[in-house]
Amino acid sequence: MKYNPHEYQDYAKEFIIGHPVSLLLLDMGLGKTVVTLTALWELLLDYFEVRRVLVIAPLRVARDTWPGEYEKWDHLNELMLSPILGSEKERKAALNRKANVYVINRENVEWLVGQGNWDFDMIIIDELSSFKSHKAKRFKALRKVRAKAHRIVGLTGTPAPNGLIDLWAEIGILDLGQRLGRFIGAYRERFFQPDKRSRDMVYSYKPKDGAEEQIYGLISDITISMKAVDYLEMPECIYNRVEVSLSEKEYDLYRKLEKEMLLPFEGGDVDAVNAAGLSNKLLQMANGAVYDENGDVRHIHDRKLDVLEDLLEAANGKPVLAAYWYKHDRQRIQERFQAVELDTSEDFKKWNKGEIPLAMIHPASAGHGLNLQAGGSTLIWFGLTWSLELYQQMNARLWRQGQKETVVIHHLIAKGTMDEQVFASLERKNTGQSALVDAVKVRIGGIRDGCGKNL
Repeated sequence: MKYNPHEYQDYAKEFIIGHPVSLLLLDMGLGKTVVTLTALWELLLDYFEVRRVLVIAPLRVARDTWPGEYEKWDHLNELMLSPILGSEKERKAALNRKANVYVINRENVEWLVGQGNWDFDMIIIDELSSFKSHKAKRFKALRKVRAKAHRIVGLTGTPAPNGLIDLWAEIGILDLGQRLGRFIGAYRERFFQPDKRSRDMVYSYKPKDGAEEQIYGLISDITISMKAVDYLEMPECIYNRVEVSLSEKEYDLYRKLEKEMLLPFEGGDVDAVNAAGLSNKLLQMANGAVYDENGDVRHIHDRKLDVLEDLLEAANGKPVLAAYWYKHDRQRIQERFQAVELDTSEDFKKWNKGEIPLAMIHPASAGHGLNLQAGGSTLIWFGLTWSLELYQQMNARLWRQGQKETVVIHHLIAKGTMDEQVFASLERKNTGQSALVDAVKVRIGGIRDGCGKNL
């Protein structure tokens, strides 16, 4: 297929070429993969600035998206791409194959570094937020060899899903601490103050006055951001809160666990050993079932299943995608509706052909790089996640360029439960992250508001 780039795509490509260290905050659907591959083509085969590139991506993206985009566009045919996937024997064979672009899933970064003989002079990290933890093995492994690559690109649409504290590791793996400092402790002390704490234990931090603007200023020279609504004719997206009411008896069970952190059952109790465990159990109960101390499922109610049935009936046969969080949610949805879980490449093809009336997917499996917009336009969050990153990426599987219908995203919220707190938390986090994205936003030929009007 012939590649006819949009003006913003040319701008992003030139930004990569002109900056040895770059961070592209590209919204979902803006074509960051083909933009990056086009930049790689020029750097490898025109400027001869690099000779061997490593792309680090989530597994499905490494397996499907990067090879798929490489094969799709005619102008990329002179590149040679080798996915480093599969068994260790298969990975070693791919690593030794003659190529100039190698793609590996992020879980195998530690393995790759351990092989020795690091020979990559450029690194692409496609989902940079995967490196937000400085304690993770993949972060520590990559940092050992980072200085051997004289070019690096970070790609993400969700740079700070849990707040600005995440940026230290993400920016640090790109510039080796040049902008935000070499040590996380100094970064925290400079820009943050304790938020939630218990005596000497600090559980979270919040930015000091003026810290956000200082951080944005420090990273602005290597960072650009682009939102899809500014550059694409995006379909309308409707967010719908669907409240679910528990019976008094069901809510009494919920409140008992909330208050006592214990719910006795014959053959195995439901207990929570700490606040995090309690939050997890309460979210399960809001969905309708909960695991006991033996790992068995204790049924509480079918309220969300009943509402899901109503929404499916209202869909009038149009395909519906349901996002679940717990395995027992998946099992109960399958048992009642004969839903199909999207897991293999064949499943995704069937969905995009409109052959699956009700599909299910776990947000962690759909977070990055999957194109599901051809199969339907209705998403139902059966159970919510605390992760803003997974929440936004999941929604963007349907609400993206190429979607021809109005996208409707339903959230099943059990009234008076932890569901309400999670939903409110997602809204708060999105407000903070949007400030970062807006601070480094690129304006090419003006931008448009959500209705497509130039500003």
